[in-house]
Amino acid sequence: MDGQYDEFGNFIGEIEGSDAGGDDEPSSSSSSSSEEEEEEEEEMQVDQPGEGAIVLHEDKKYYPDAEEVYGEDVEVIVGEEDTQPIEKPIIAPKVVKHFDAAAKEKGKKLVSQDAYITHLMHEPKFIRNITLAGHLGHGKTTIMDFITNESNRHTDTRLDEQDRGLSIKPTPVSTLLENEKGKNYLFNIFDTPGHVNFVDEVCAAAAISDGLVLVVDAVEGVMANTKQILRHALSQGLPIVLLFNKLDRLILELKIPPHDAFRKIQHVIGELNIFISEAPLHPNYSTPPRFSPERGNVCFSSGKYGFAFTLKSFARIYKDFNGGSLDVDGFSRRLWGDIYYNAETRRFTKTKTGDDKISFVAFILEPLYKMFGLVVSEEGKDLKPTLDELGVHLFRYEQRLDAEPLLKLVASRFFENPSGFVEMCVDNFPNPVDSAQSRVPWLYTGPMSDATAQSMLKCDKDGELMVYVTKLFHKSDASTFDAYGRVMSGVLRADTQVRVLGETYTEEDPESVAVAETRRLWLAQGRHRVEVDSAPAGTWVLIEGIDSTIIKTATICSTKNESACVFRPLSFPTAAVVKIAVEPLSPSELPKMVAGLRKIEKTYPLAQVKQEESGEHIIIGTGEMHLDCIMHDLRKMYTDDDVEVKVADPVTTFCETVIETSAMKCFAETPNKKNKIAMMAEPLEKGLAAAVEGKAVSLDMDKKSIRKFFEENYGWDTLAARSVWAFGPDKQGPNILIDDTIPSEVDRKGLLSIKDSIVQGFQWGSREGPLCDEKIRGVKFRLMEAAMAEEAVHKGSGQVIPTARRVVYSSFLLANPRLMEPVYSVEIVCPVDCLGAVFTIMARRRGNVESDFGKPGTPLHIVKGYVPIMDSFGLETDIRTHTQGQAFIQSVFDHWSIVPGDPLDKDIVLRPLEPSQPAHLARDYMVKTRRRKGMPENVSINKYFDDEMLLEMARQEVEPGA
Repeated sequence: MDGQYDEFGNFIGEIEGSDAGGDDEPSSSSSSSSEEEEEEEEEMQVDQPGEGAIVLHEDKKYYPDAEEVYGEDVEVIVGEEDTQPIEKPIIAPKVVKHFDAAAKEKGKKLVSQDAYITHLMHEPKFIRNITLAGHLGHGKTTIMDFITNESNRHTDTRLDEQDRGLSIKPTPVSTLLENEKGKNYLFNIFDTPGHVNFVDEVCAAAAISDGLVLVVDAVEGVMANTKQILRHALSQGLPIVLLFNKLDRLILELKIPPHDAFRKIQHVIGELNIFISEAPLHPNYSTPPRFSPERGNVCFSSGKYGFAFTLKSFARIYKDFNGGSLDVDGFSRRLWGDIYYNAETRRFTKTKTGDDKISFVAFILEPLYKMFGLVVSEEGKDLKPTLDELGVHLFRYEQRLDAEPLLKLVASRFFENPSGFVEMCVDNFPNPVDSAQSRVPWLYTGPMSDATAQSMLKCDKDGELMVYVTKLFHKSDASTFDAYGRVMSGVLRADTQVRVLGETYTEEDPESVAVAETRRLWLAQGRHRVEVDSAPAGTWVLIEGIDSTIIKTATICSTKNESACVFRPLSFPTAAVVKIAVEPLSPSELPKMVAGLRKIEKTYPLAQVKQEESGEHIIIGTGEMHLDCIMHDLRKMYTDDDVEVKVADPVTTFCETVIETSAMKCFAETPNKKNKIAMMAEPLEKGLAAAVEGKAVSLDMDKKSIRKFFEENYGWDTLAARSVWAFGPDKQGPNILIDDTIPSEVDRKGLLSIKDSIVQGFQWGSREGPLCDEKIRGVKFRLMEAAMAEEAVHKGSGQVIPTARRVVYSSFLLANPRLMEPVYSVEIVCPVDCLGAVFTIMARRRGNVESDFGKPGTPLHIVKGYVPIMDSFGLETDIRTHTQGQAFIQSVFDHWSIVPGDPLDKDIVLRPLEPSQPAHLARDYMVKTRRRKGMPENVSINKYFDDEMLLEMARQEVEPGA
């Protein structure tokens, strides 16, 4: 019994009688055992449960598999761990970026004006296209607010412009203005930046304008950017008028007497006229332009207090007060110059007698002084009788205003509107039809005899469609761009297929051409836009949908016009010489940064973006402010998710030149040993490189004009003047290639057959010099000998071009090569007690002071000098720090200067973290530039000299750079 139970009391023995009846029913026991085995097998098959089977929780299937949903061809990856930060939402909300200031809703009056403007677009005789330009802080944007009856810097459309307090981009405004007679004109006005680093934006605006309004501060007078803008306008043949702004500063700030204020104004106008007489002029000018108020091309204004007048408009005010019996033209001519007015005899004389006053002082300045003095010093109630006599009526609440808003209110109501400014522009600037005769031949590169050019010369809206695009403006979210240009002929319509021709388009090389659709068209009005269906000839228009293929400028024509040529690329009075290297903080964001760099190149006319052979991305700009704005746009606007970008220290571009003639005639053979070319290099005459870059001479001119230019200006002989083959590295580059071969010793026919290849090799070599891969400048290359194979297959471009480049390098290296650096022209405005600090800082940065003099009529001094750009970084901050913010500096690229020292002198030891001596700078700059570009430190002689040339050099004991 004990063996039948286990230790826990469970029965484990056999039940009695269990075997009973076993022999009687064998079939039933066998069948039950087989059923038990089948049940056990079914329980083992858990993958295919039957009906009523128990399915475990982990084996249940609540949702379809990914393969059933997406198909077998889709790869599904399931992450086991959530890598997204907890502070980041699973589904991020869509962020819409806005980089432009919000526009206020227009009133009904302005909406009705827009309808009238769209009608006036079809009357080109009532259109004026002008650019408003001037130095930084001279009041251009304030004048635009006054002209357009807006406030708070309406044309500073970007948020960063309002934060900085200065304009960065030009802003076009199409507005309706009324002249003295009540006639309305459509004015297309470009408000341009005033900083010297953004003069390229002024050039883009002036290219499609028919006139330029030069804004000058009454106190500061002629400044650095004033001269730069004026020089460019004169080179483009634009009509120019003067807007003498901030007249109120003479009264309220300087507080000088009216007679001294007149002499101050006279001095500024005279300074401008002297500058014009000495500047190079466009052929459109028969005589040099001259500013003079009696000619009607000078307007006096105050954008802050809202008034503008010319002599004629002020004379018309006197006419209204005298009951209309005054000769306005005759009276206005006597209001300028040394013409005196005798109050007793009421006559004008040219000689002063007794207490006679200058007419401008007696009739204009003294009334202004009195009006300003009364408003500032008197109470509102005391002013009412005097203002009522002047026709200025104030409400009671207006009489309680502070002095400044009250003065603005009184001045604006006395002068009423800017009709004097409008009259000056209408009289001095041509309408689009009249200006086409002079502008089209200058802008269009095609022949003037074809149908396209004839349509533009007539500004014919029924002719061939031609649009000149000079500027790209980003959308509010900076995702895409709208193109801004001028319709030169024909009618541009929305939803139309057009051809977009790039700057480099030619009929021989038609690669830079695309077909695009003009989706929408607008008239730009600062922060507002007026959508239009079409834009006829003579108007400015904003175009959507064609920006994808445009880099800087473009030409738009109809799809049927296959013979159209392009408009000229923009020309600039300065150069981009400051560069920085950029790279993303995370390498994975490199594509985003590259896409942003492409947008930078689109929207900044003078900015250049390129990739060095070492792989680094380079941005080249005009100065520190220019590059600072570029980096802001790159980081904040033109890259997604605010890509972090690292920036290297700024450096300058260099040029390579020679100071002597090649020590010997350099030659090289082609790789097939069938051709041989020999050259010599020598420096160009002083000023010739700048003349070629300034287009004083061009190979497009006839041969007689080219020969005359070189003979008369630089003393070349007739043979050399007739043998100019090319300029380089570009079409107007500062190097010259001359055919100096002797006809009796050279096969002329064979030489001419490889001329294009030699020119291409010269262009290639002058674009990338041998010292540090920078452009060559100021070098004349003379082709001395050329031996060619008779068979054309042996003198192909693949053989000749590399050989010509190698000869250019070898002749260059044997002509005592030197490095050139760009130099800023610096203008510093400061008080007298800050001069010592300014001179000390200039000397510390290898600068030299050319002159310092007092500004007439002000307590300020102007210091002018030159500073190498390599040593100018941080100069503005340095000067402001040492002068407690009293000095203001403007720097403009002026010229190229040779860096002291021999760049090929291997005996110079450069020590890290130590400044180089002045005599070692050339070597220092060359080595550091080559390192930055991933090049070896020393120039390889074997790379540019053939074995035979090396043997000849050894025989004559000639070394490169010696």
